[in-house]
Amino acid sequence: MPREAGTPNTTQCLAAGGFAGMAVDVALFPLDTIKTRLQAKAGFMASGGFRGIYSGLSSAVIGSSPGAAMFFLTYEQVKAGCEKRVSPKYQPFVHMFAASAGEIAACLVRVPTEVTKQRLQAKHHPSLSTAIRGTYAAEGLLGFYRGYLTQVVREIPFTCIQFPIYEYLKQSHTLRRGRPIKSWEAAVCGSLAGGTAAALTTPLDVVKTRVMLSTKGMGAHLEYSGIVSTLTRIAREEGMRALFSGIVPRTIWISVGGFVFLGSYEKVKSMLLEEGIFAHK
Repeated sequence: MPREAGTPNTTQCLAAGGFAGMAVDVALFPLDTIKTRLQAKAGFMASGGFRGIYSGLSSAVIGSSPGAAMFFLTYEQVKAGCEKRVSPKYQPFVHMFAASAGEIAACLVRVPTEVTKQRLQAKHHPSLSTAIRGTYAAEGLLGFYRGYLTQVVREIPFTCIQFPIYEYLKQSHTLRRGRPIKSWEAAVCGSLAGGTAAALTTPLDVVKTRVMLSTKGMGAHLEYSGIVSTLTRIAREEGMRALFSGIVPRTIWISVGGFVFLGSYEKVKSMLLEEGIFAHK
């Protein structure tokens, strides 16, 4: 069956998504570090303050392209498949479902690099190699998936807010202008959608950070493990305000990141489609 015009194929999704993920993670890494340190139990200054603001960048670089590519590959394919079978009035649910599927797939790649990155950001380890060795020695391979469920539980509400807003803004703009949306306009839509989703899901991000930073020593129990127990414990011991730790850098980071990430993705995708690059793969 011939591919519909404007629908990216597998290789184009991988290339566009990989480029977009790398662009965001490298450009905005300092804001991510500040957010992580604000959310850490030890506190901002004890976790490094403004020193070593690029700690963990190597881990982020390794995982950003494959993680983003995996997300967009799954998202585009699931969305394209569902849109043909679902009434237009239910399209927001299609976008939610496709984005959730994308996040579940992407987290298989993202979580190990996120665990390593956050432990480097919080100064639990001095280098990437010691972080990898330390995590493996203490917890084995499963240690690299510490917080997988927590990250999925954070990402699904985030994408269920972000992508329906993103797609709605793009469609509305296209209808108003009577022409295809430009990449920079899609970037603005991505920024607004991402910032809204980021602010609303900050408590889940705080829980994810605490769980990922928890380590298991010899005979010791994890300080934080379950999603609900971590959420209620933080609220009880530190107050509701602690659940919104890092909301400002997180919202700025994802607003700017949404602009760069989705704008870059749309730009690279349109270039690949126009030039026919990878068109037969």
